[in-house]
Amino acid sequence: MLNQSSDLDRLFHALADPARRAIVERLSRGPAPVSELARPLPMSLPSAMQHLGVLEAAGLVRSEKIGRVRTCAIEPQALSQAEQWINARRIEWERRLDRLGEYLKTLESEGDDNGPGE
Repeated sequence: MLNQSSDLDRLFHALADPARRAIVERLSRGPAPVSELARPLPMSLPSAMQHLGVLEAAGLVRSEKIGRVRTCAIEPQALSQAEQWINARRIEWERRLDRLGEYLKTLESEGDDNGPGE
């Protein structure tokens, strides 16, 4: 579970890189072998594996080796935790903007009460 600040830090650090986001996006369609995940990336296989390691350390991806093939899959719970954190921020800002809107309406109605030229 992502209940500590350092867990969230690792999660967002992992998602900050475009190559890692591409891997997560691909895995959102289903599990894939490392070689398939690395193929579209503009880097060597060892570099792609390092990116997978960052994703695994952040809890976003899990991998399993069967024979000579390492297959990766997404960990939806980690993405759910990120979504919850983002939604909490969104709700907070929506409330602030709603309060600002109410305040501006109050100012507007007070201005109307004064009438023209006052």
